[in-house]
Amino acid sequence: MTRPGLLLAAIVDMAPGLAAEGRRYEDAVLALLPRHGGTLESRRRSLDATSEVHLIRFDSRSGYDAFMVDPDRLALRDQAGAAAPTTRVIELSNESI
Repeated sequence: MTRPGLLLAAIVDMAPGLAAEGRRYEDAVLALLPRHGGTLESRRRSLDATSEVHLIRFDSRSGYDAFMVDPDRLALRDQAGAAAPTTRVIELSNESI
C-alpha cells in the first residue's frame, strides 16, 4: 500500500571540519518539519560522520514549498554560516519496489 504525500531523500554533506555544527543545524531545521506537514521517517549518518541521508515525507508539495521558505529555517541557515551543510534532494516514488 502506498502512502500519500511527497517522499524525499535528502543527502546532506557537512562542511569540512564542521560536522558537529552541521548536525546541530540539521537538528534545528528538522524540528520545523511538523509545522509544514512534514515527517522525518529516517535519519542515517555515514560511518565517517560527514554525511547524512534523511527520508522525509510531506503531506503535500505545498507543505514542502512552505518549509523551504520558512523564515525560521532561513534564519537558521544564515546563523549556521560556513557550517551550513550542502543538501541534494531527490523526490522518490511512493511505491515500494
